[in-house]
Amino acid sequence: MPHRIAFIGFRHGHILSLYDAAQQRDDLEIVAACEEHSSTRADLTDSGRVEFTHDSATDLLRDSDCDIVAVGDTYARRGSLLLAALEAGRHVIADKPACTRLSEVHQIEEAAAESGLQVGCMLTMRDSRFMRTTRRLVMEGAIGEVHALQFGGQHPLLLGSRPDWYFEPGEHGGTINDIGIHAIDAIPWVSGHQIARIEAARCWNAFAPQYPHFGDGAQMMLTLDNGAGVMGDVSYFAPDAPGYSMFYYWRMTWWGREGVLEAGVNLPTVHLLRADDKEGEHLPLDEGGDNYLDAFLRSVDGEPATDGALTTAQVIASSRQAIRIQAAADAGETSVDLA
Repeated sequence: MPHRIAFIGFRHGHILSLYDAAQQRDDLEIVAACEEHSSTRADLTDSGRVEFTHDSATDLLRDSDCDIVAVGDTYARRGSLLLAALEAGRHVIADKPACTRLSEVHQIEEAAAESGLQVGCMLTMRDSRFMRTTRRLVMEGAIGEVHALQFGGQHPLLLGSRPDWYFEPGEHGGTINDIGIHAIDAIPWVSGHQIARIEAARCWNAFAPQYPHFGDGAQMMLTLDNGAGVMGDVSYFAPDAPGYSMFYYWRMTWWGREGVLEAGVNLPTVHLLRADDKEGEHLPLDEGGDNYLDAFLRSVDGEPATDGALTTAQVIASSRQAIRIQAAADAGETSVDLA
């Protein structure tokens, strides 16, 4: 029997990919959908994109016979909606970021632990071929122990097409938490080492002066538990025209004692330069496999997690780390231990 899934909030387009997946899968049945924001609901209804059953999240949770709730509202609203769904006895899955406040992470963690319910998140970088290949090579010891990493996850700002709520004070929650969570989740997954310390983090306004509170610039410097250094930039500084297709989009360079590895979402191969080589080699990308949704549904079914699969504990840990790094940037804090 398929799991019965309900959707609350469509304020960010990412959630539509989960909605589409639910329509296509035999193990999921969409039984309800809610959007409280009237113009968003009208747009999606008029386009035939979503069939809504409720205009109140409270009513959906009370009336809908579902066992999973998916949340895609504004970033600032997601935490409270996830918590309400957990308290109503539903497994939950959210677009990233799952929430914007540390207090919400703690409450979600407690509610899930007490109920045995599962928490999923659309941390799709783990599913990408370039990251799967990177992880396999690092775990096989192709570059030895990781000692340094630089990554660039710059996005186009696309001021004319991003939802208005992005630029409303308090709704977005910060660019590191928004974009950086992908890398913050993937780095321990690839390297086997946890993020242990925030050396520095910064967000600032640059490309959106009409919204001076919006920190579209975002950088971080981190230390892993083996002493490895991480430098990352996830600013909204990419040119709008090439958008997400540019050569530089989500590009990562991993430095180890035995070599260096570079890969990116738009690069056709992984470049591996071993310590005893002068030119390196371009390696083909691994094929895809199970994704975040497969892992979530297996956990809902009570099946053990497969190697590298996203779990509730990892969703909670990555969310907490991302929010703590964002908080350090917002407060200008440095040398923050994360133990």
